Amino acid sequence: MRHHPTAQVVNIHDKYFLVDCGEGTQMQLRRYKVKMQRIHHVFISHLHGDHFFGFNGLISTMHLLGRTKPLHVHAPSGLKLLFEAQQAVGEMRLDFELIFHSNVCQEPRQLYEDNTLEVWGFPLDHRIECTGFLFKEKRRKANISRSAIQEYGLTVSEILSLKNGKDVCRIDGTVLKAEELTQMAPPGRSYAFCSDTKYSERVIDAIQGVDLLYHEATFLEDMRTRALQTHHSTAKDAANVALKSGAGALVLGHFSARYVDETPLLEEASAVFPATILAKEGLVLVPRGEAFVTEL
Repeated sequence: MRHHPTAQVVNIHDKYFLVDCGEGTQMQLRRYKVKMQRIHHVFISHLHGDHFFGFNGLISTMHLLGRTKPLHVHAPSGLKLLFEAQQAVGEMRLDFELIFHSNVCQEPRQLYEDNTLEVWGFPLDHRIECTGFLFKEKRRKANISRSAIQEYGLTVSEILSLKNGKDVCRIDGTVLKAEELTQMAPPGRSYAFCSDTKYSERVIDAIQGVDLLYHEATFLEDMRTRALQTHHSTAKDAANVALKSGAGALVLGHFSARYVDETPLLEEASAVFPATILAKEGLVLVPRGEAFVTEL
């Protein structure tokens, strides 16, 4: 095989989220110097081996490295049963809490939220229950320039009120207008992960306006019959999902091993959706304005 099984790390404001955990994930984390102990939430799309066979090993290594902080796992309920069976057979113990959450959903639903982002799950169309994930960064509070703070001698409480869009009325009757002293922060960015799925209009509805989309592209169009049989997508399917959802950019992945040269997959998708790139080991995409810059 030319590629490792699926695993991605999403970094939002230095919060690390692991998405799928194929065999060898912990080795790749080490190779690319991603500190696995910084991962506090794991999202597993479905229970086909190429998406979770690395999970048990990763958990064991986290324990051996002295982890004490809880780890939240958002996955089909079967993963908990599989892990508990291994624990029982191997008399394995953990020094940290492993908290399982079912991510199976029939409609889009929120799986996680904190003060900077939300993670939503939505159903994919695969041979078994499979969940896609949408990471949505919350819009930051409005900005106030340093010069405005100095000019008006703003206090901390006044700054917070203005950043929250509230006008400030001072004791002397002076009114400081939020709309005049602040600048609205840009909208939050979003990332959608569609692991294994055939073409689905429901997916398009769930990820409308996404900035960056990862979508499987297992086959070329000349193998559409095989794609439908196995509930996978062609590169053209992935491009149409990106086009119809209004995505900013598309990353193709999950290629069939039959394609030694993946250029035709890129060409097929790019003909429909030009802002397309191929996934590869070690690929890092960093937001720069409205685009994403590739770093390797």
